[in-house]
Amino acid sequence: MNTYDIATIDGDGIGPEVCQSAIAVLREACGERLRFTAWPGGAAHHARTGAVLPEETFAACRSAHAILHGAAGLPGITYADGTEVGNDLHLQLRFRLDLYANVRPNRLYRGVRSPLAGWEAGGIDYVIVRENTEGLYASRGAGVNLRGEVATDTLVVTRKGVERVARFAFELARRRQGAPRDGRRRVTVCDKANILRSYAFFRAICDEVARGYADVEIDYAYADAITVHMLKKPDFYDVIVAENMFGDIISDLGAGTVGGLGIAASAELGDSHGLFQGAHGSAPDIAGQDLASPLATILSGALMLRWLGERHGDDALVQGAARVERAVEDVLAAGQTVPRDLGGQARCSEITQAVCRQLG
Repeated sequence: MNTYDIATIDGDGIGPEVCQSAIAVLREACGERLRFTAWPGGAAHHARTGAVLPEETFAACRSAHAILHGAAGLPGITYADGTEVGNDLHLQLRFRLDLYANVRPNRLYRGVRSPLAGWEAGGIDYVIVRENTEGLYASRGAGVNLRGEVATDTLVVTRKGVERVARFAFELARRRQGAPRDGRRRVTVCDKANILRSYAFFRAICDEVARGYADVEIDYAYADAITVHMLKKPDFYDVIVAENMFGDIISDLGAGTVGGLGIAASAELGDSHGLFQGAHGSAPDIAGQDLASPLATILSGALMLRWLGERHGDDALVQGAARVERAVEDVLAAGQTVPRDLGGQARCSEITQAVCRQLG
């Protein structure tokens, strides 16, 4: 029986609470097959030591089978250029480990009411695949601020970067059951190909990749128009692939339609490494009060189990992922242990215990 080393970084704010909650659930689901080792990092660590991601933490993450992260960032802890220190933790891991595909599932669970009227559980079920290492965010730390008068950042798109994230999206669509509306496997390319050459290039490369996937439809949507379509016809979507910044924006919009960032799981994946964390921030205003929802981090842990299971041919982990997701949905559907962001009053510890009981 295989065992797996998981590097964990609690981080800042509610990070320690939600990370430890996810660990408890994953242990309940998988027993001792996962070996968790905690490592330091985050904005508070930077304030104490000058390092947001210590080299020993990076080395541990690089050698681990997977990385589980709570959250990072604290108000007022910024670099000289005004950018937030906390974000740099996962940005460094993203670029140094080449985690080129950010995977953001958007599924409406039983027991969760969408702010979009009339949608029921399962009616919204798609995944946004965001290119994670290029695009506008490749300029982070490298843009130009000229005399405090002019600032520029450059959008970078490469053939290799687009090819691999497009292939990732088509492979993912091939493994899914299709869009809720019609059951058709579909990849929607989100861009602004009508205005900018960089996005026309992005679309053209996606078209090239699509020729190798006759069983998956290709669809197109401009980034501004898709924000309307995601509200009016979310059941049309199966997999959406987008450049870094556009993917970042529409991922949060998608999360809002299925309950918010408190239930939004996230995986950042490369060919050899995977980082898993909830899509929300560190919420320092409620840190240490047992008020945070751990569901996004727990569901990110389920993504980790599925990724590890598929990567290592371990069906037990794949089944464990499905059990965790089912347990979360069963707890929400029961309506007795609902986090504050979804309209309930349950504490972080109570939600964790409820999910663990459902798994037991």
